[in-house]
Amino acid sequence: MSKVRIHPEWQIALSEFFESQDFERLVNFVKTEYATKKVYPAPINIFRAFDLTPFSKVKVVILGQDPYHGPNQAHGLSFSVPQGVPLPPSLQNIYKEIQTSLGIQKDFTNGNLENWAKQGVLLLNAILTVVANKPTSHQNKGWEKFSDYVIKTISEKKENVVFMLWGKFARSKKILIDTQKHFVLEAVHPSPFSAHNGFFGCNHFGLCNRYLRQKGLGPIHW
Repeated sequence: MSKVRIHPEWQIALSEFFESQDFERLVNFVKTEYATKKVYPAPINIFRAFDLTPFSKVKVVILGQDPYHGPNQAHGLSFSVPQGVPLPPSLQNIYKEIQTSLGIQKDFTNGNLENWAKQGVLLLNAILTVVANKPTSHQNKGWEKFSDYVIKTISEKKENVVFMLWGKFARSKKILIDTQKHFVLEAVHPSPFSAHNGFFGCNHFGLCNRYLRQKGLGPIHW
């Protein structure tokens, strides 16, 4: 995994985990998977969320489960796809919610969320790699320990971060967050199977910006 890129601030913030046996085991597993199977995203993009959003800049965390498992989709940011790739259904629903709640016209031909990442939105998947066409294929291999450590580190070392937890899996991570210091927004997942049961109309993007303004932090341009 020598090709990966990660911002130096994260290397410091997560140094204890990076030096652990848990991470050593995870690295060995991931290296073997990439050497023997088709795995997404490209190695250089595994930690892309951590490269585009330095630790000091994190204002919002949007938690996904694992990367998209189709070709050309995953590029290291939860829910995001590279420009020119058709928007997956969940991202379409995220755009629809932004349009209706904030009145912002979204470009449904561009699902690249790098602009959010550069504003301080950590687009974090709990699992950072996946075998092609096999969703959750890298579940329980060590990534969850890493992402749990990330969430706890943000909770402990920062203040006034907005956590958007969508769906049962993401909401299970609430126990890692100090809700006295941070703002946790919960809803069903934006997938077509559940979006109509409470994601549409949740106004998370508006509530997030209102909170950031109240704390003297700049809003996110969604």
